[in-house]
Amino acid sequence: MAGRQRRESEPPAVRAARARERHLAQLAAYRFLAGLGPRRSVTVTPPPLRYWQYNPARPGLILLVLAAVALWLGLLGWLSGAPAVAGEAPLAAALGLAVLLLSTSRLTVSDWAVSTDVAGLRRTSSFAVVPLDLVREVRSGAPPAEWPSAARRGGWWPGRTRIAVRYLADDGATHRAFTVWVRDPAAFAAALR
Repeated sequence: MAGRQRRESEPPAVRAARARERHLAQLAAYRFLAGLGPRRSVTVTPPPLRYWQYNPARPGLILLVLAAVALWLGLLGWLSGAPAVAGEAPLAAALGLAVLLLSTSRLTVSDWAVSTDVAGLRRTSSFAVVPLDLVREVRSGAPPAEWPSAARRGGWWPGRTRIAVRYLADDGATHRAFTVWVRDPAAFAAALR
């Protein structure tokens, strides 16, 4: 009982750091493609993830990649002609597709925290981890005006609903918020509680 009382009286920054470590350890046991289950190399079966979804590249990035490929092929066609474009088109398309695939991110809720990690980086930033015990409110739609300015995580896609989350910073007093587009708002909200 003394250990529980000590943990409850710990500062929020200490509890948040412990939750981040546990969250990162739970995520490290899973592949980026979470539906495939835990990695074969883990010795202890981790608890299942509460919620996970993939966020494809944002529409703005898709347009930027398409414009870069078109510019590349257009410039090559202007300088070298149509045969050079025909030979270079598969490489340009493959590189553009690789950029988009590596820009895919995964929103994950573990038993300890919520985070977003990117396929190309294959690592979760400890700064983007929000411990679940610091989450104060989850709402569907845009954040209310009285909330702090919300960071955007992921972009809009058809069939997804915008969710706003208000949480406390590590100091335990400063309120922060983020918004995310999720495929199953009820499951995401339940996973944060």
